[in-house]
Amino acid sequence: MLRVLAAVALVVLAAVVGSSLDYERTHAGAPPLFAEWLPHIGIGTPFAVIVAVLVVAQGPALAARLPWRKALSLTYAAAVAWIFSLSLVAGWTRGFAGRLTTVHEYLHEVPGVTDVGVMLRGFSARILDFQPDSWTTHVSGHPPGALLAFVGLDRIGLSGGAWAAVVVVLVGASTAVAVPVTVRAVAGEERARAVLPFVALFPGAVWIGVSADGLFAGVTACGIALLATRRAFLGGVVLGIGVFLSYGLVLVGVLALVVLWRDRRAVGLAVLGASAVVAAFAVAGFWWLDGYHLVVERYYQGIASSRSYWYWVWANLAAAVLACGFAPIAARWRGPGLRLAGAAAVAILLADVSGLSKAEVERIWLPFTGWLVVLVPAAHRRAWLAAQAGTALAVDHLLLTNW
Repeated sequence: MLRVLAAVALVVLAAVVGSSLDYERTHAGAPPLFAEWLPHIGIGTPFAVIVAVLVVAQGPALAARLPWRKALSLTYAAAVAWIFSLSLVAGWTRGFAGRLTTVHEYLHEVPGVTDVGVMLRGFSARILDFQPDSWTTHVSGHPPGALLAFVGLDRIGLSGGAWAAVVVVLVGASTAVAVPVTVRAVAGEERARAVLPFVALFPGAVWIGVSADGLFAGVTACGIALLATRRAFLGGVVLGIGVFLSYGLVLVGVLALVVLWRDRRAVGLAVLGASAVVAAFAVAGFWWLDGYHLVVERYYQGIASSRSYWYWVWANLAAAVLACGFAPIAARWRGPGLRLAGAAAVAILLADVSGLSKAEVERIWLPFTGWLVVLVPAAHRRAWLAAQAGTALAVDHLLLTNW
C-alpha cells in the first residue's frame, strides 16, 4: 500500500509542479499528460461504464473457468469494446475518426505517396524540419514503416480516418491476447488467467484509441508472444517490423531477451528474422541508423528543445503510472511474471533518461506499459480491477487527450 500511496503522490506532485511551470517548459495543458482539462461525457460513456462493470463483476470468474481459447477470445472482445467506448467519450470525430487526420498525422502524407520505392529512397532526406518538403511531425519522427502501414490501408480501399482508427484499435487490442499468451508460456496458465481481466481493462486503452502507438504496441506484443511460443524466426520478423514503426521500439529487445534468455538457438533465429526486415528496408533504400540520427536532430528542432528535461524525466513516470494503473504497483513484485514487468520497466527507464521522450509518454510507452499489468495483486482483485477501470474513466472524462 505504501507503494501505491507513493505513486499517487508522484502523480499529484507532477500535476502541481507541471501546472506551476511556464507553458514553454512543458508544452502540455494538463501535465503530466499531454491533454487539456475539459470535463465531459459522450456517447461512449454508458458503454464504457457497462464494459467496466461487466468485466469487474464477471471477468475474474470467467477467466478462471472458461477453456483457454474461449477466455482469450472473450478478453479480446472486451478489450476492443473498452477501447472503442473510451474513444467515443470525446465523440465520433473528435475522439475516433478524426484523430489520425490532422496535419501532424500520418494520413496527411498518404496522398503524396505515389511511388513507395521513391518514398523509401528519399525518406531520410525529408526528415529534418524547415524544408519545403519536410515530412509532417509524426511521419518525420518515425521510420517509414509507420507511414507504409497507412499507405497500405489506403491502397486496399480502407482510406480515411475512420478505417485507420478501426485498424489501430483492432491491432492495439491484440495486446490483450499477446500479453497473457506470453505470461502462460513464461509463468504458467494460472498466472495468465489472473492477468486476463486486467489486460481487458488496461487504462492505457485511453490512448490505444486512437494513436498509432496503439498499433505499435499490438504488433510488438504479438512479436514477443511468438517468441514465447517457440516461433522465434517469425517473432523476430514481427519485432523487426516493429523497429521500423518506431525507433524507440528497439528497446523491446530487452523483453525479447528475457523471454529467450535460456535458448541460444531461438535468439539466433529471432535475430535472423529481424535482420531480414532490416535488410529488406536497406535494399529498398532506407537505412535505419541514418533515419535515427536525423530524427534526433529533428526532435530538437521542435518543442522538445524547450521542454524541461529535469521536469519530464520524473514526471514521465507519473504519466506511465496513469497509463498502467495502480494495480501493478500494489501487486507483489515476485515470481516469473516479474521478469516480464521488470524488462518493461528497464525499457521505460532507458527511454526516460535518453531525453528523447519528454512528455506524451502515456501513448509513446504503450508497447511497454502494457506489460506492467502482468503484475496482478494477490488479494482484493475485483477492487483493484475496479480501480484500473476508474483510472481510465477519470482520465477520459476529466481531460481531453490529444490522442
